[in-house]
Amino acid sequence: MNQGRLKTFAVEARRELLEKVALQARKIGVTEDSIKDASVESSDALIINGQHLSKAERIQRNKLIRRIKETSFEQVIEEAAYTWFNRFVALRFMEVNDYLPTRVRVLSSLDGGNEPDMMKEALSLGLDIDNEKVYEMKLNNQDDELFKSLIIAHCNDLNDYLPFMFGTIEDYTEILFPEGLLNTDSFVRIMTNTQVFPEDDWYEVEIIGWIYQFYISEEKDRVFSKKGKYEAEDIPAATQLFTPDWIVKYLVQNSVGRKWLESHPEHSELSKNWKYYINHEDDEYQEKISNFVDENLKIEELKVLDPAMGSGHILVYAFDLLYEIYIENGYTRNEIPRLILENNLYGLEIDDRAYQLASFSLVMKALQYDNRFLIKIQRRKLDMNIAAIQETNNIPEYTIQVLSGEDSGSVYDSVERFFNQYKNAKTYGSLIKVDIDDTSIIEERVNEITLQPLDNILITEEVNYITNEVNKLVKQNEILSSKYDVLVMNPPYMSSSSMNDVLKKFVNKEYPRSKSDMFATFMELDHLLNDSALYAAINMHSWMFLSSFENLRNHIISSKQIDSMLHLGTRAFQEIGGEVVQTTAFVLRNYRINDLSGTYIRLVELNNSLLKSDKIKEAVANPDVTYRYTFNQNNFKEIPGSPLAYWASDPIIKDFQRGIPMSELLELPVGLFTTNNNKFLRLWWEPLYDDIKLDANSVDALLDSNKKWVPYNKGGSRRQWYGNYDYLVNFQNSGKNISEYRKEKNQSFKLPGFNYYFKESITWGLITSGGFSIRYRSPGSVFDVSGMSGFTDDKNLLLYLIGLTSTKISDYIFKMINPTINLQSGDFKKMPVIINNKQKILIVDIVKNSIELSRLDWNLFETSWNFDNSPLINYQEDSPLIEESYNNLVKVTIERFSQLKKNEEELNRIFIDIYGLQDELSPEVSDRDITITKIYDESKDVPAEIKGNQYVLTKKDVIQQFISYAVGCMFGRYSLDEEGLTYAGGEFDASRYETYSVVEDNIIPITSDVYLEDDLVNRFAKFVETVYGKETLEENLNFIAEALGQKKNESSRDTIHDYFLNDFFKDHAKMYSVTGSGRRPIYWKFTSGKENAFNCFIYMHRYDKTTISRIRTEYLHDVQQRLETRKIDLDQILNSDASTTELNKARKEMKTVEKQLAELIAYDEKLRHMADQQIEIDLDDGFKVNYPKFKGLVEKV
Repeated sequence: MNQGRLKTFAVEARRELLEKVALQARKIGVTEDSIKDASVESSDALIINGQHLSKAERIQRNKLIRRIKETSFEQVIEEAAYTWFNRFVALRFMEVNDYLPTRVRVLSSLDGGNEPDMMKEALSLGLDIDNEKVYEMKLNNQDDELFKSLIIAHCNDLNDYLPFMFGTIEDYTEILFPEGLLNTDSFVRIMTNTQVFPEDDWYEVEIIGWIYQFYISEEKDRVFSKKGKYEAEDIPAATQLFTPDWIVKYLVQNSVGRKWLESHPEHSELSKNWKYYINHEDDEYQEKISNFVDENLKIEELKVLDPAMGSGHILVYAFDLLYEIYIENGYTRNEIPRLILENNLYGLEIDDRAYQLASFSLVMKALQYDNRFLIKIQRRKLDMNIAAIQETNNIPEYTIQVLSGEDSGSVYDSVERFFNQYKNAKTYGSLIKVDIDDTSIIEERVNEITLQPLDNILITEEVNYITNEVNKLVKQNEILSSKYDVLVMNPPYMSSSSMNDVLKKFVNKEYPRSKSDMFATFMELDHLLNDSALYAAINMHSWMFLSSFENLRNHIISSKQIDSMLHLGTRAFQEIGGEVVQTTAFVLRNYRINDLSGTYIRLVELNNSLLKSDKIKEAVANPDVTYRYTFNQNNFKEIPGSPLAYWASDPIIKDFQRGIPMSELLELPVGLFTTNNNKFLRLWWEPLYDDIKLDANSVDALLDSNKKWVPYNKGGSRRQWYGNYDYLVNFQNSGKNISEYRKEKNQSFKLPGFNYYFKESITWGLITSGGFSIRYRSPGSVFDVSGMSGFTDDKNLLLYLIGLTSTKISDYIFKMINPTINLQSGDFKKMPVIINNKQKILIVDIVKNSIELSRLDWNLFETSWNFDNSPLINYQEDSPLIEESYNNLVKVTIERFSQLKKNEEELNRIFIDIYGLQDELSPEVSDRDITITKIYDESKDVPAEIKGNQYVLTKKDVIQQFISYAVGCMFGRYSLDEEGLTYAGGEFDASRYETYSVVEDNIIPITSDVYLEDDLVNRFAKFVETVYGKETLEENLNFIAEALGQKKNESSRDTIHDYFLNDFFKDHAKMYSVTGSGRRPIYWKFTSGKENAFNCFIYMHRYDKTTISRIRTEYLHDVQQRLETRKIDLDQILNSDASTTELNKARKEMKTVEKQLAELIAYDEKLRHMADQQIEIDLDDGFKVNYPKFKGLVEKV
């Protein structure tokens, strides 16, 4: 099965059907905006839009209008579209498998022809259809009309067998039958094209579930893109997920199969064919559970419920397994399918379309075992126990009166209570706890009403509607008020933040332990479970670890028995990538046995669904595999928060028992949440530097300085020891503006963690998908809610804790406490700390050295505010060659890298010994995990063991950074006469740049092929000459060009020119960026366009309102004049007797010059318009506000 092709088909089919169904509604006067009245109306018919509608069509139209009033036009069109889609998919499945009662193909032809076989044999199908009309349509080649008539006839015929899928003639979907389905590009033609979908694809009913998931995929995308709360109609699309076959087999084999085998161990041979069935190793296992085993359990009494059945995949496999059990019990093959469907399988679903497919899939599964099953259920109606949950929000009082037969009284009250319990049922689904389990009064009233003679068509419609809807409610009530031996499901996933107010209020009241996510509420369906029942599910693994589910975990640990678990982690579902969706599949017993251990199979390290499946089978066959664990859940309580860390060894448990919780050693306050980071945060290189206070050690110190911006600790990417000093926060007047803004946004006026601002700390980022990393944060910062921080006045203790949490120990333990990608302070505080006073001094010294190595590395780059000079200048050592500077730098970074790696491995060794984890962890650290710079000449030189390390640089990277520093010196941001930042706003002092002169007007041009005297290339060459000397200039330029990727026969200056013209701005914007905040360059490129007729750079901190005017009059016009002169020269060549080669070259250049001149004329006008406005910028507004002011003049970032 080609799932990619299947998805494309289903998505495009939905679009086609929505369009065609809406068109049919428009033809009968029904649109989104209005419903037309009939132009002519009588008792039996009506005319609308010039179209004559029969009595039956009138009934259909009335039903359509009623449904629209109950819901919406959009929803009804969606319903009709998916109903017809489901029907056509069902017809295709049935015709391929030869299940149709007529035994004639309806959508395709056995001989491969274009005309469906039913159209060829229309007169001999034996359907309830007017043969004269059929003959007439065939005679007049009315293929579309004939196709529609025959399809509707088949649907009406199949209604006797499959009423849930195929409606009767009164069904309003008939009047919305889509036209044009015989066209070559229609979805019906694509679906029946065996080159697209081989018929083999249709042999397994599993295809139905995949098609359904793909059909709603656009809806799912739409709902997810809303990023708000889900309304009732959004919930199905947002929460449906087709469960992979191997997960379904694990769930069913270890719940339904286990329930039977524990009651009947004499049938244990059955499990040999169950590849995912986990046998427990405990020899006394059967004896321990004996009090909860019903040895007299009969197979016909085993009740299995899927309360979120979707398209029925789990129930379909449960059918297979139950069939095996029935055979083992001696039942005849022809009686088993009905017994399973009427006695064993129960299902609930909020999505009507999924219910249709689930019902259909189950009957198709029965047909696989008994090809006469359709005939049998035609003769004796099939009473399946599955339902699409219906709600009663729009039930009028009149309906209650008709049903109860009175305006008030006890019967009226009972009926009203019955209806009230299903208000918002499409939102709550199977979470509803039924108040009324006896519906006999209501059923009696339905029977009485049905038998009453009715002569008024409107009353008949109302009564038919009432009885139909009430019967559905009675069925769902019967299912929801029963108790089951097995619950098995893939529940809906929806966090509380996505729940609408109605749903949130409901789960807060009914499911307070599990209210954080809908999947967790489905773990508390105890009211549907027998005392000895089994519960099997796959859901998000967050409930195993997060503090928001701690009460739920404690409830399960104390009152349920975890029988087995597949801890799947990411990518258990092939179609879902990334690290966010991490799942677990498990089986719980609805009782607790203290000395019974559970079996856990850990698959989180595997990133492939099929590989996980194979490894499960391997673990089932060989209990000694290293990733299979046996764990007594009593030990979960030994770990703070009771996370389900089933892989925790005895030494780890002892570490938790003897260690001091981190919370007793560090203060771990919640950090600041500004509510609007765009308003209050900047990257440090954006604002006026003189307004920044980098070293405030208190709020008072900041106030005394009269400065506005202070460092802001916001977490950041993975970096160990030191770094991620990127952000500033506007903390003027002690953060008063933030406080006031927070209050406007219904947050507290008081700033979280205020008393800890500006103190040194231990810090880590909230998001740990790249791996946990700990850092020392020097005094002077405010910390963010995502910049998790811990504080103590004991400096040596702080360093000791940094040393501990830098090791493999912390990562190992944190993954037990919370292996999700978010590590909160509440998780960090649970870390058990064992202080070894004998090793403390050594540990602190190693930590100090590691912090210093990381600090030196951080400051190598100009994106550090403590950057002092280009490292190629710092490590020049009086050499006139940049190559030697580069080699010196490489040597230094290698030494630092090696020392830091040595430090980290020594700390690992020390703490592994302290924690007694020698059998679980090794001290070695991969080069990939060291977070400081290491330099290689080229990418191909980078060894495999360090690939993926974001701190690896190449020679090209180093040269690009040197060029960036040179540009900074040209603009005056840096000076060769001073260390560190020289100018970033304020009053400019040109006298600070004696060794290398600064650009006076803050404009440096570069053009496509003309070297101007003061352009970037010449200024850069002068810079290299100033630093390294005139004698070695060409050698140094050659080294630089070679690092940049110099082409064959290209001069070094041409290579450097092309770099400045095409790549410098991209590299600069990338350098001045931080993940999550985008690119915020400080040198801005003004460009005329793709012809590169004119380009120049400016430094944003030196911009003023005259800059645009000067770019135009002093630079652009000069380039324009040069091009005009060149055009005259070329024109002379073209009118001369030059050689053919020269003429061709001149013609080519002339085309370029003409395009560039045209580009310059247009750009000149834009510049003039902007120059007239004399635009000013405020550096405090930052790049995101200031740069867009020059849209159309500057290069896109």
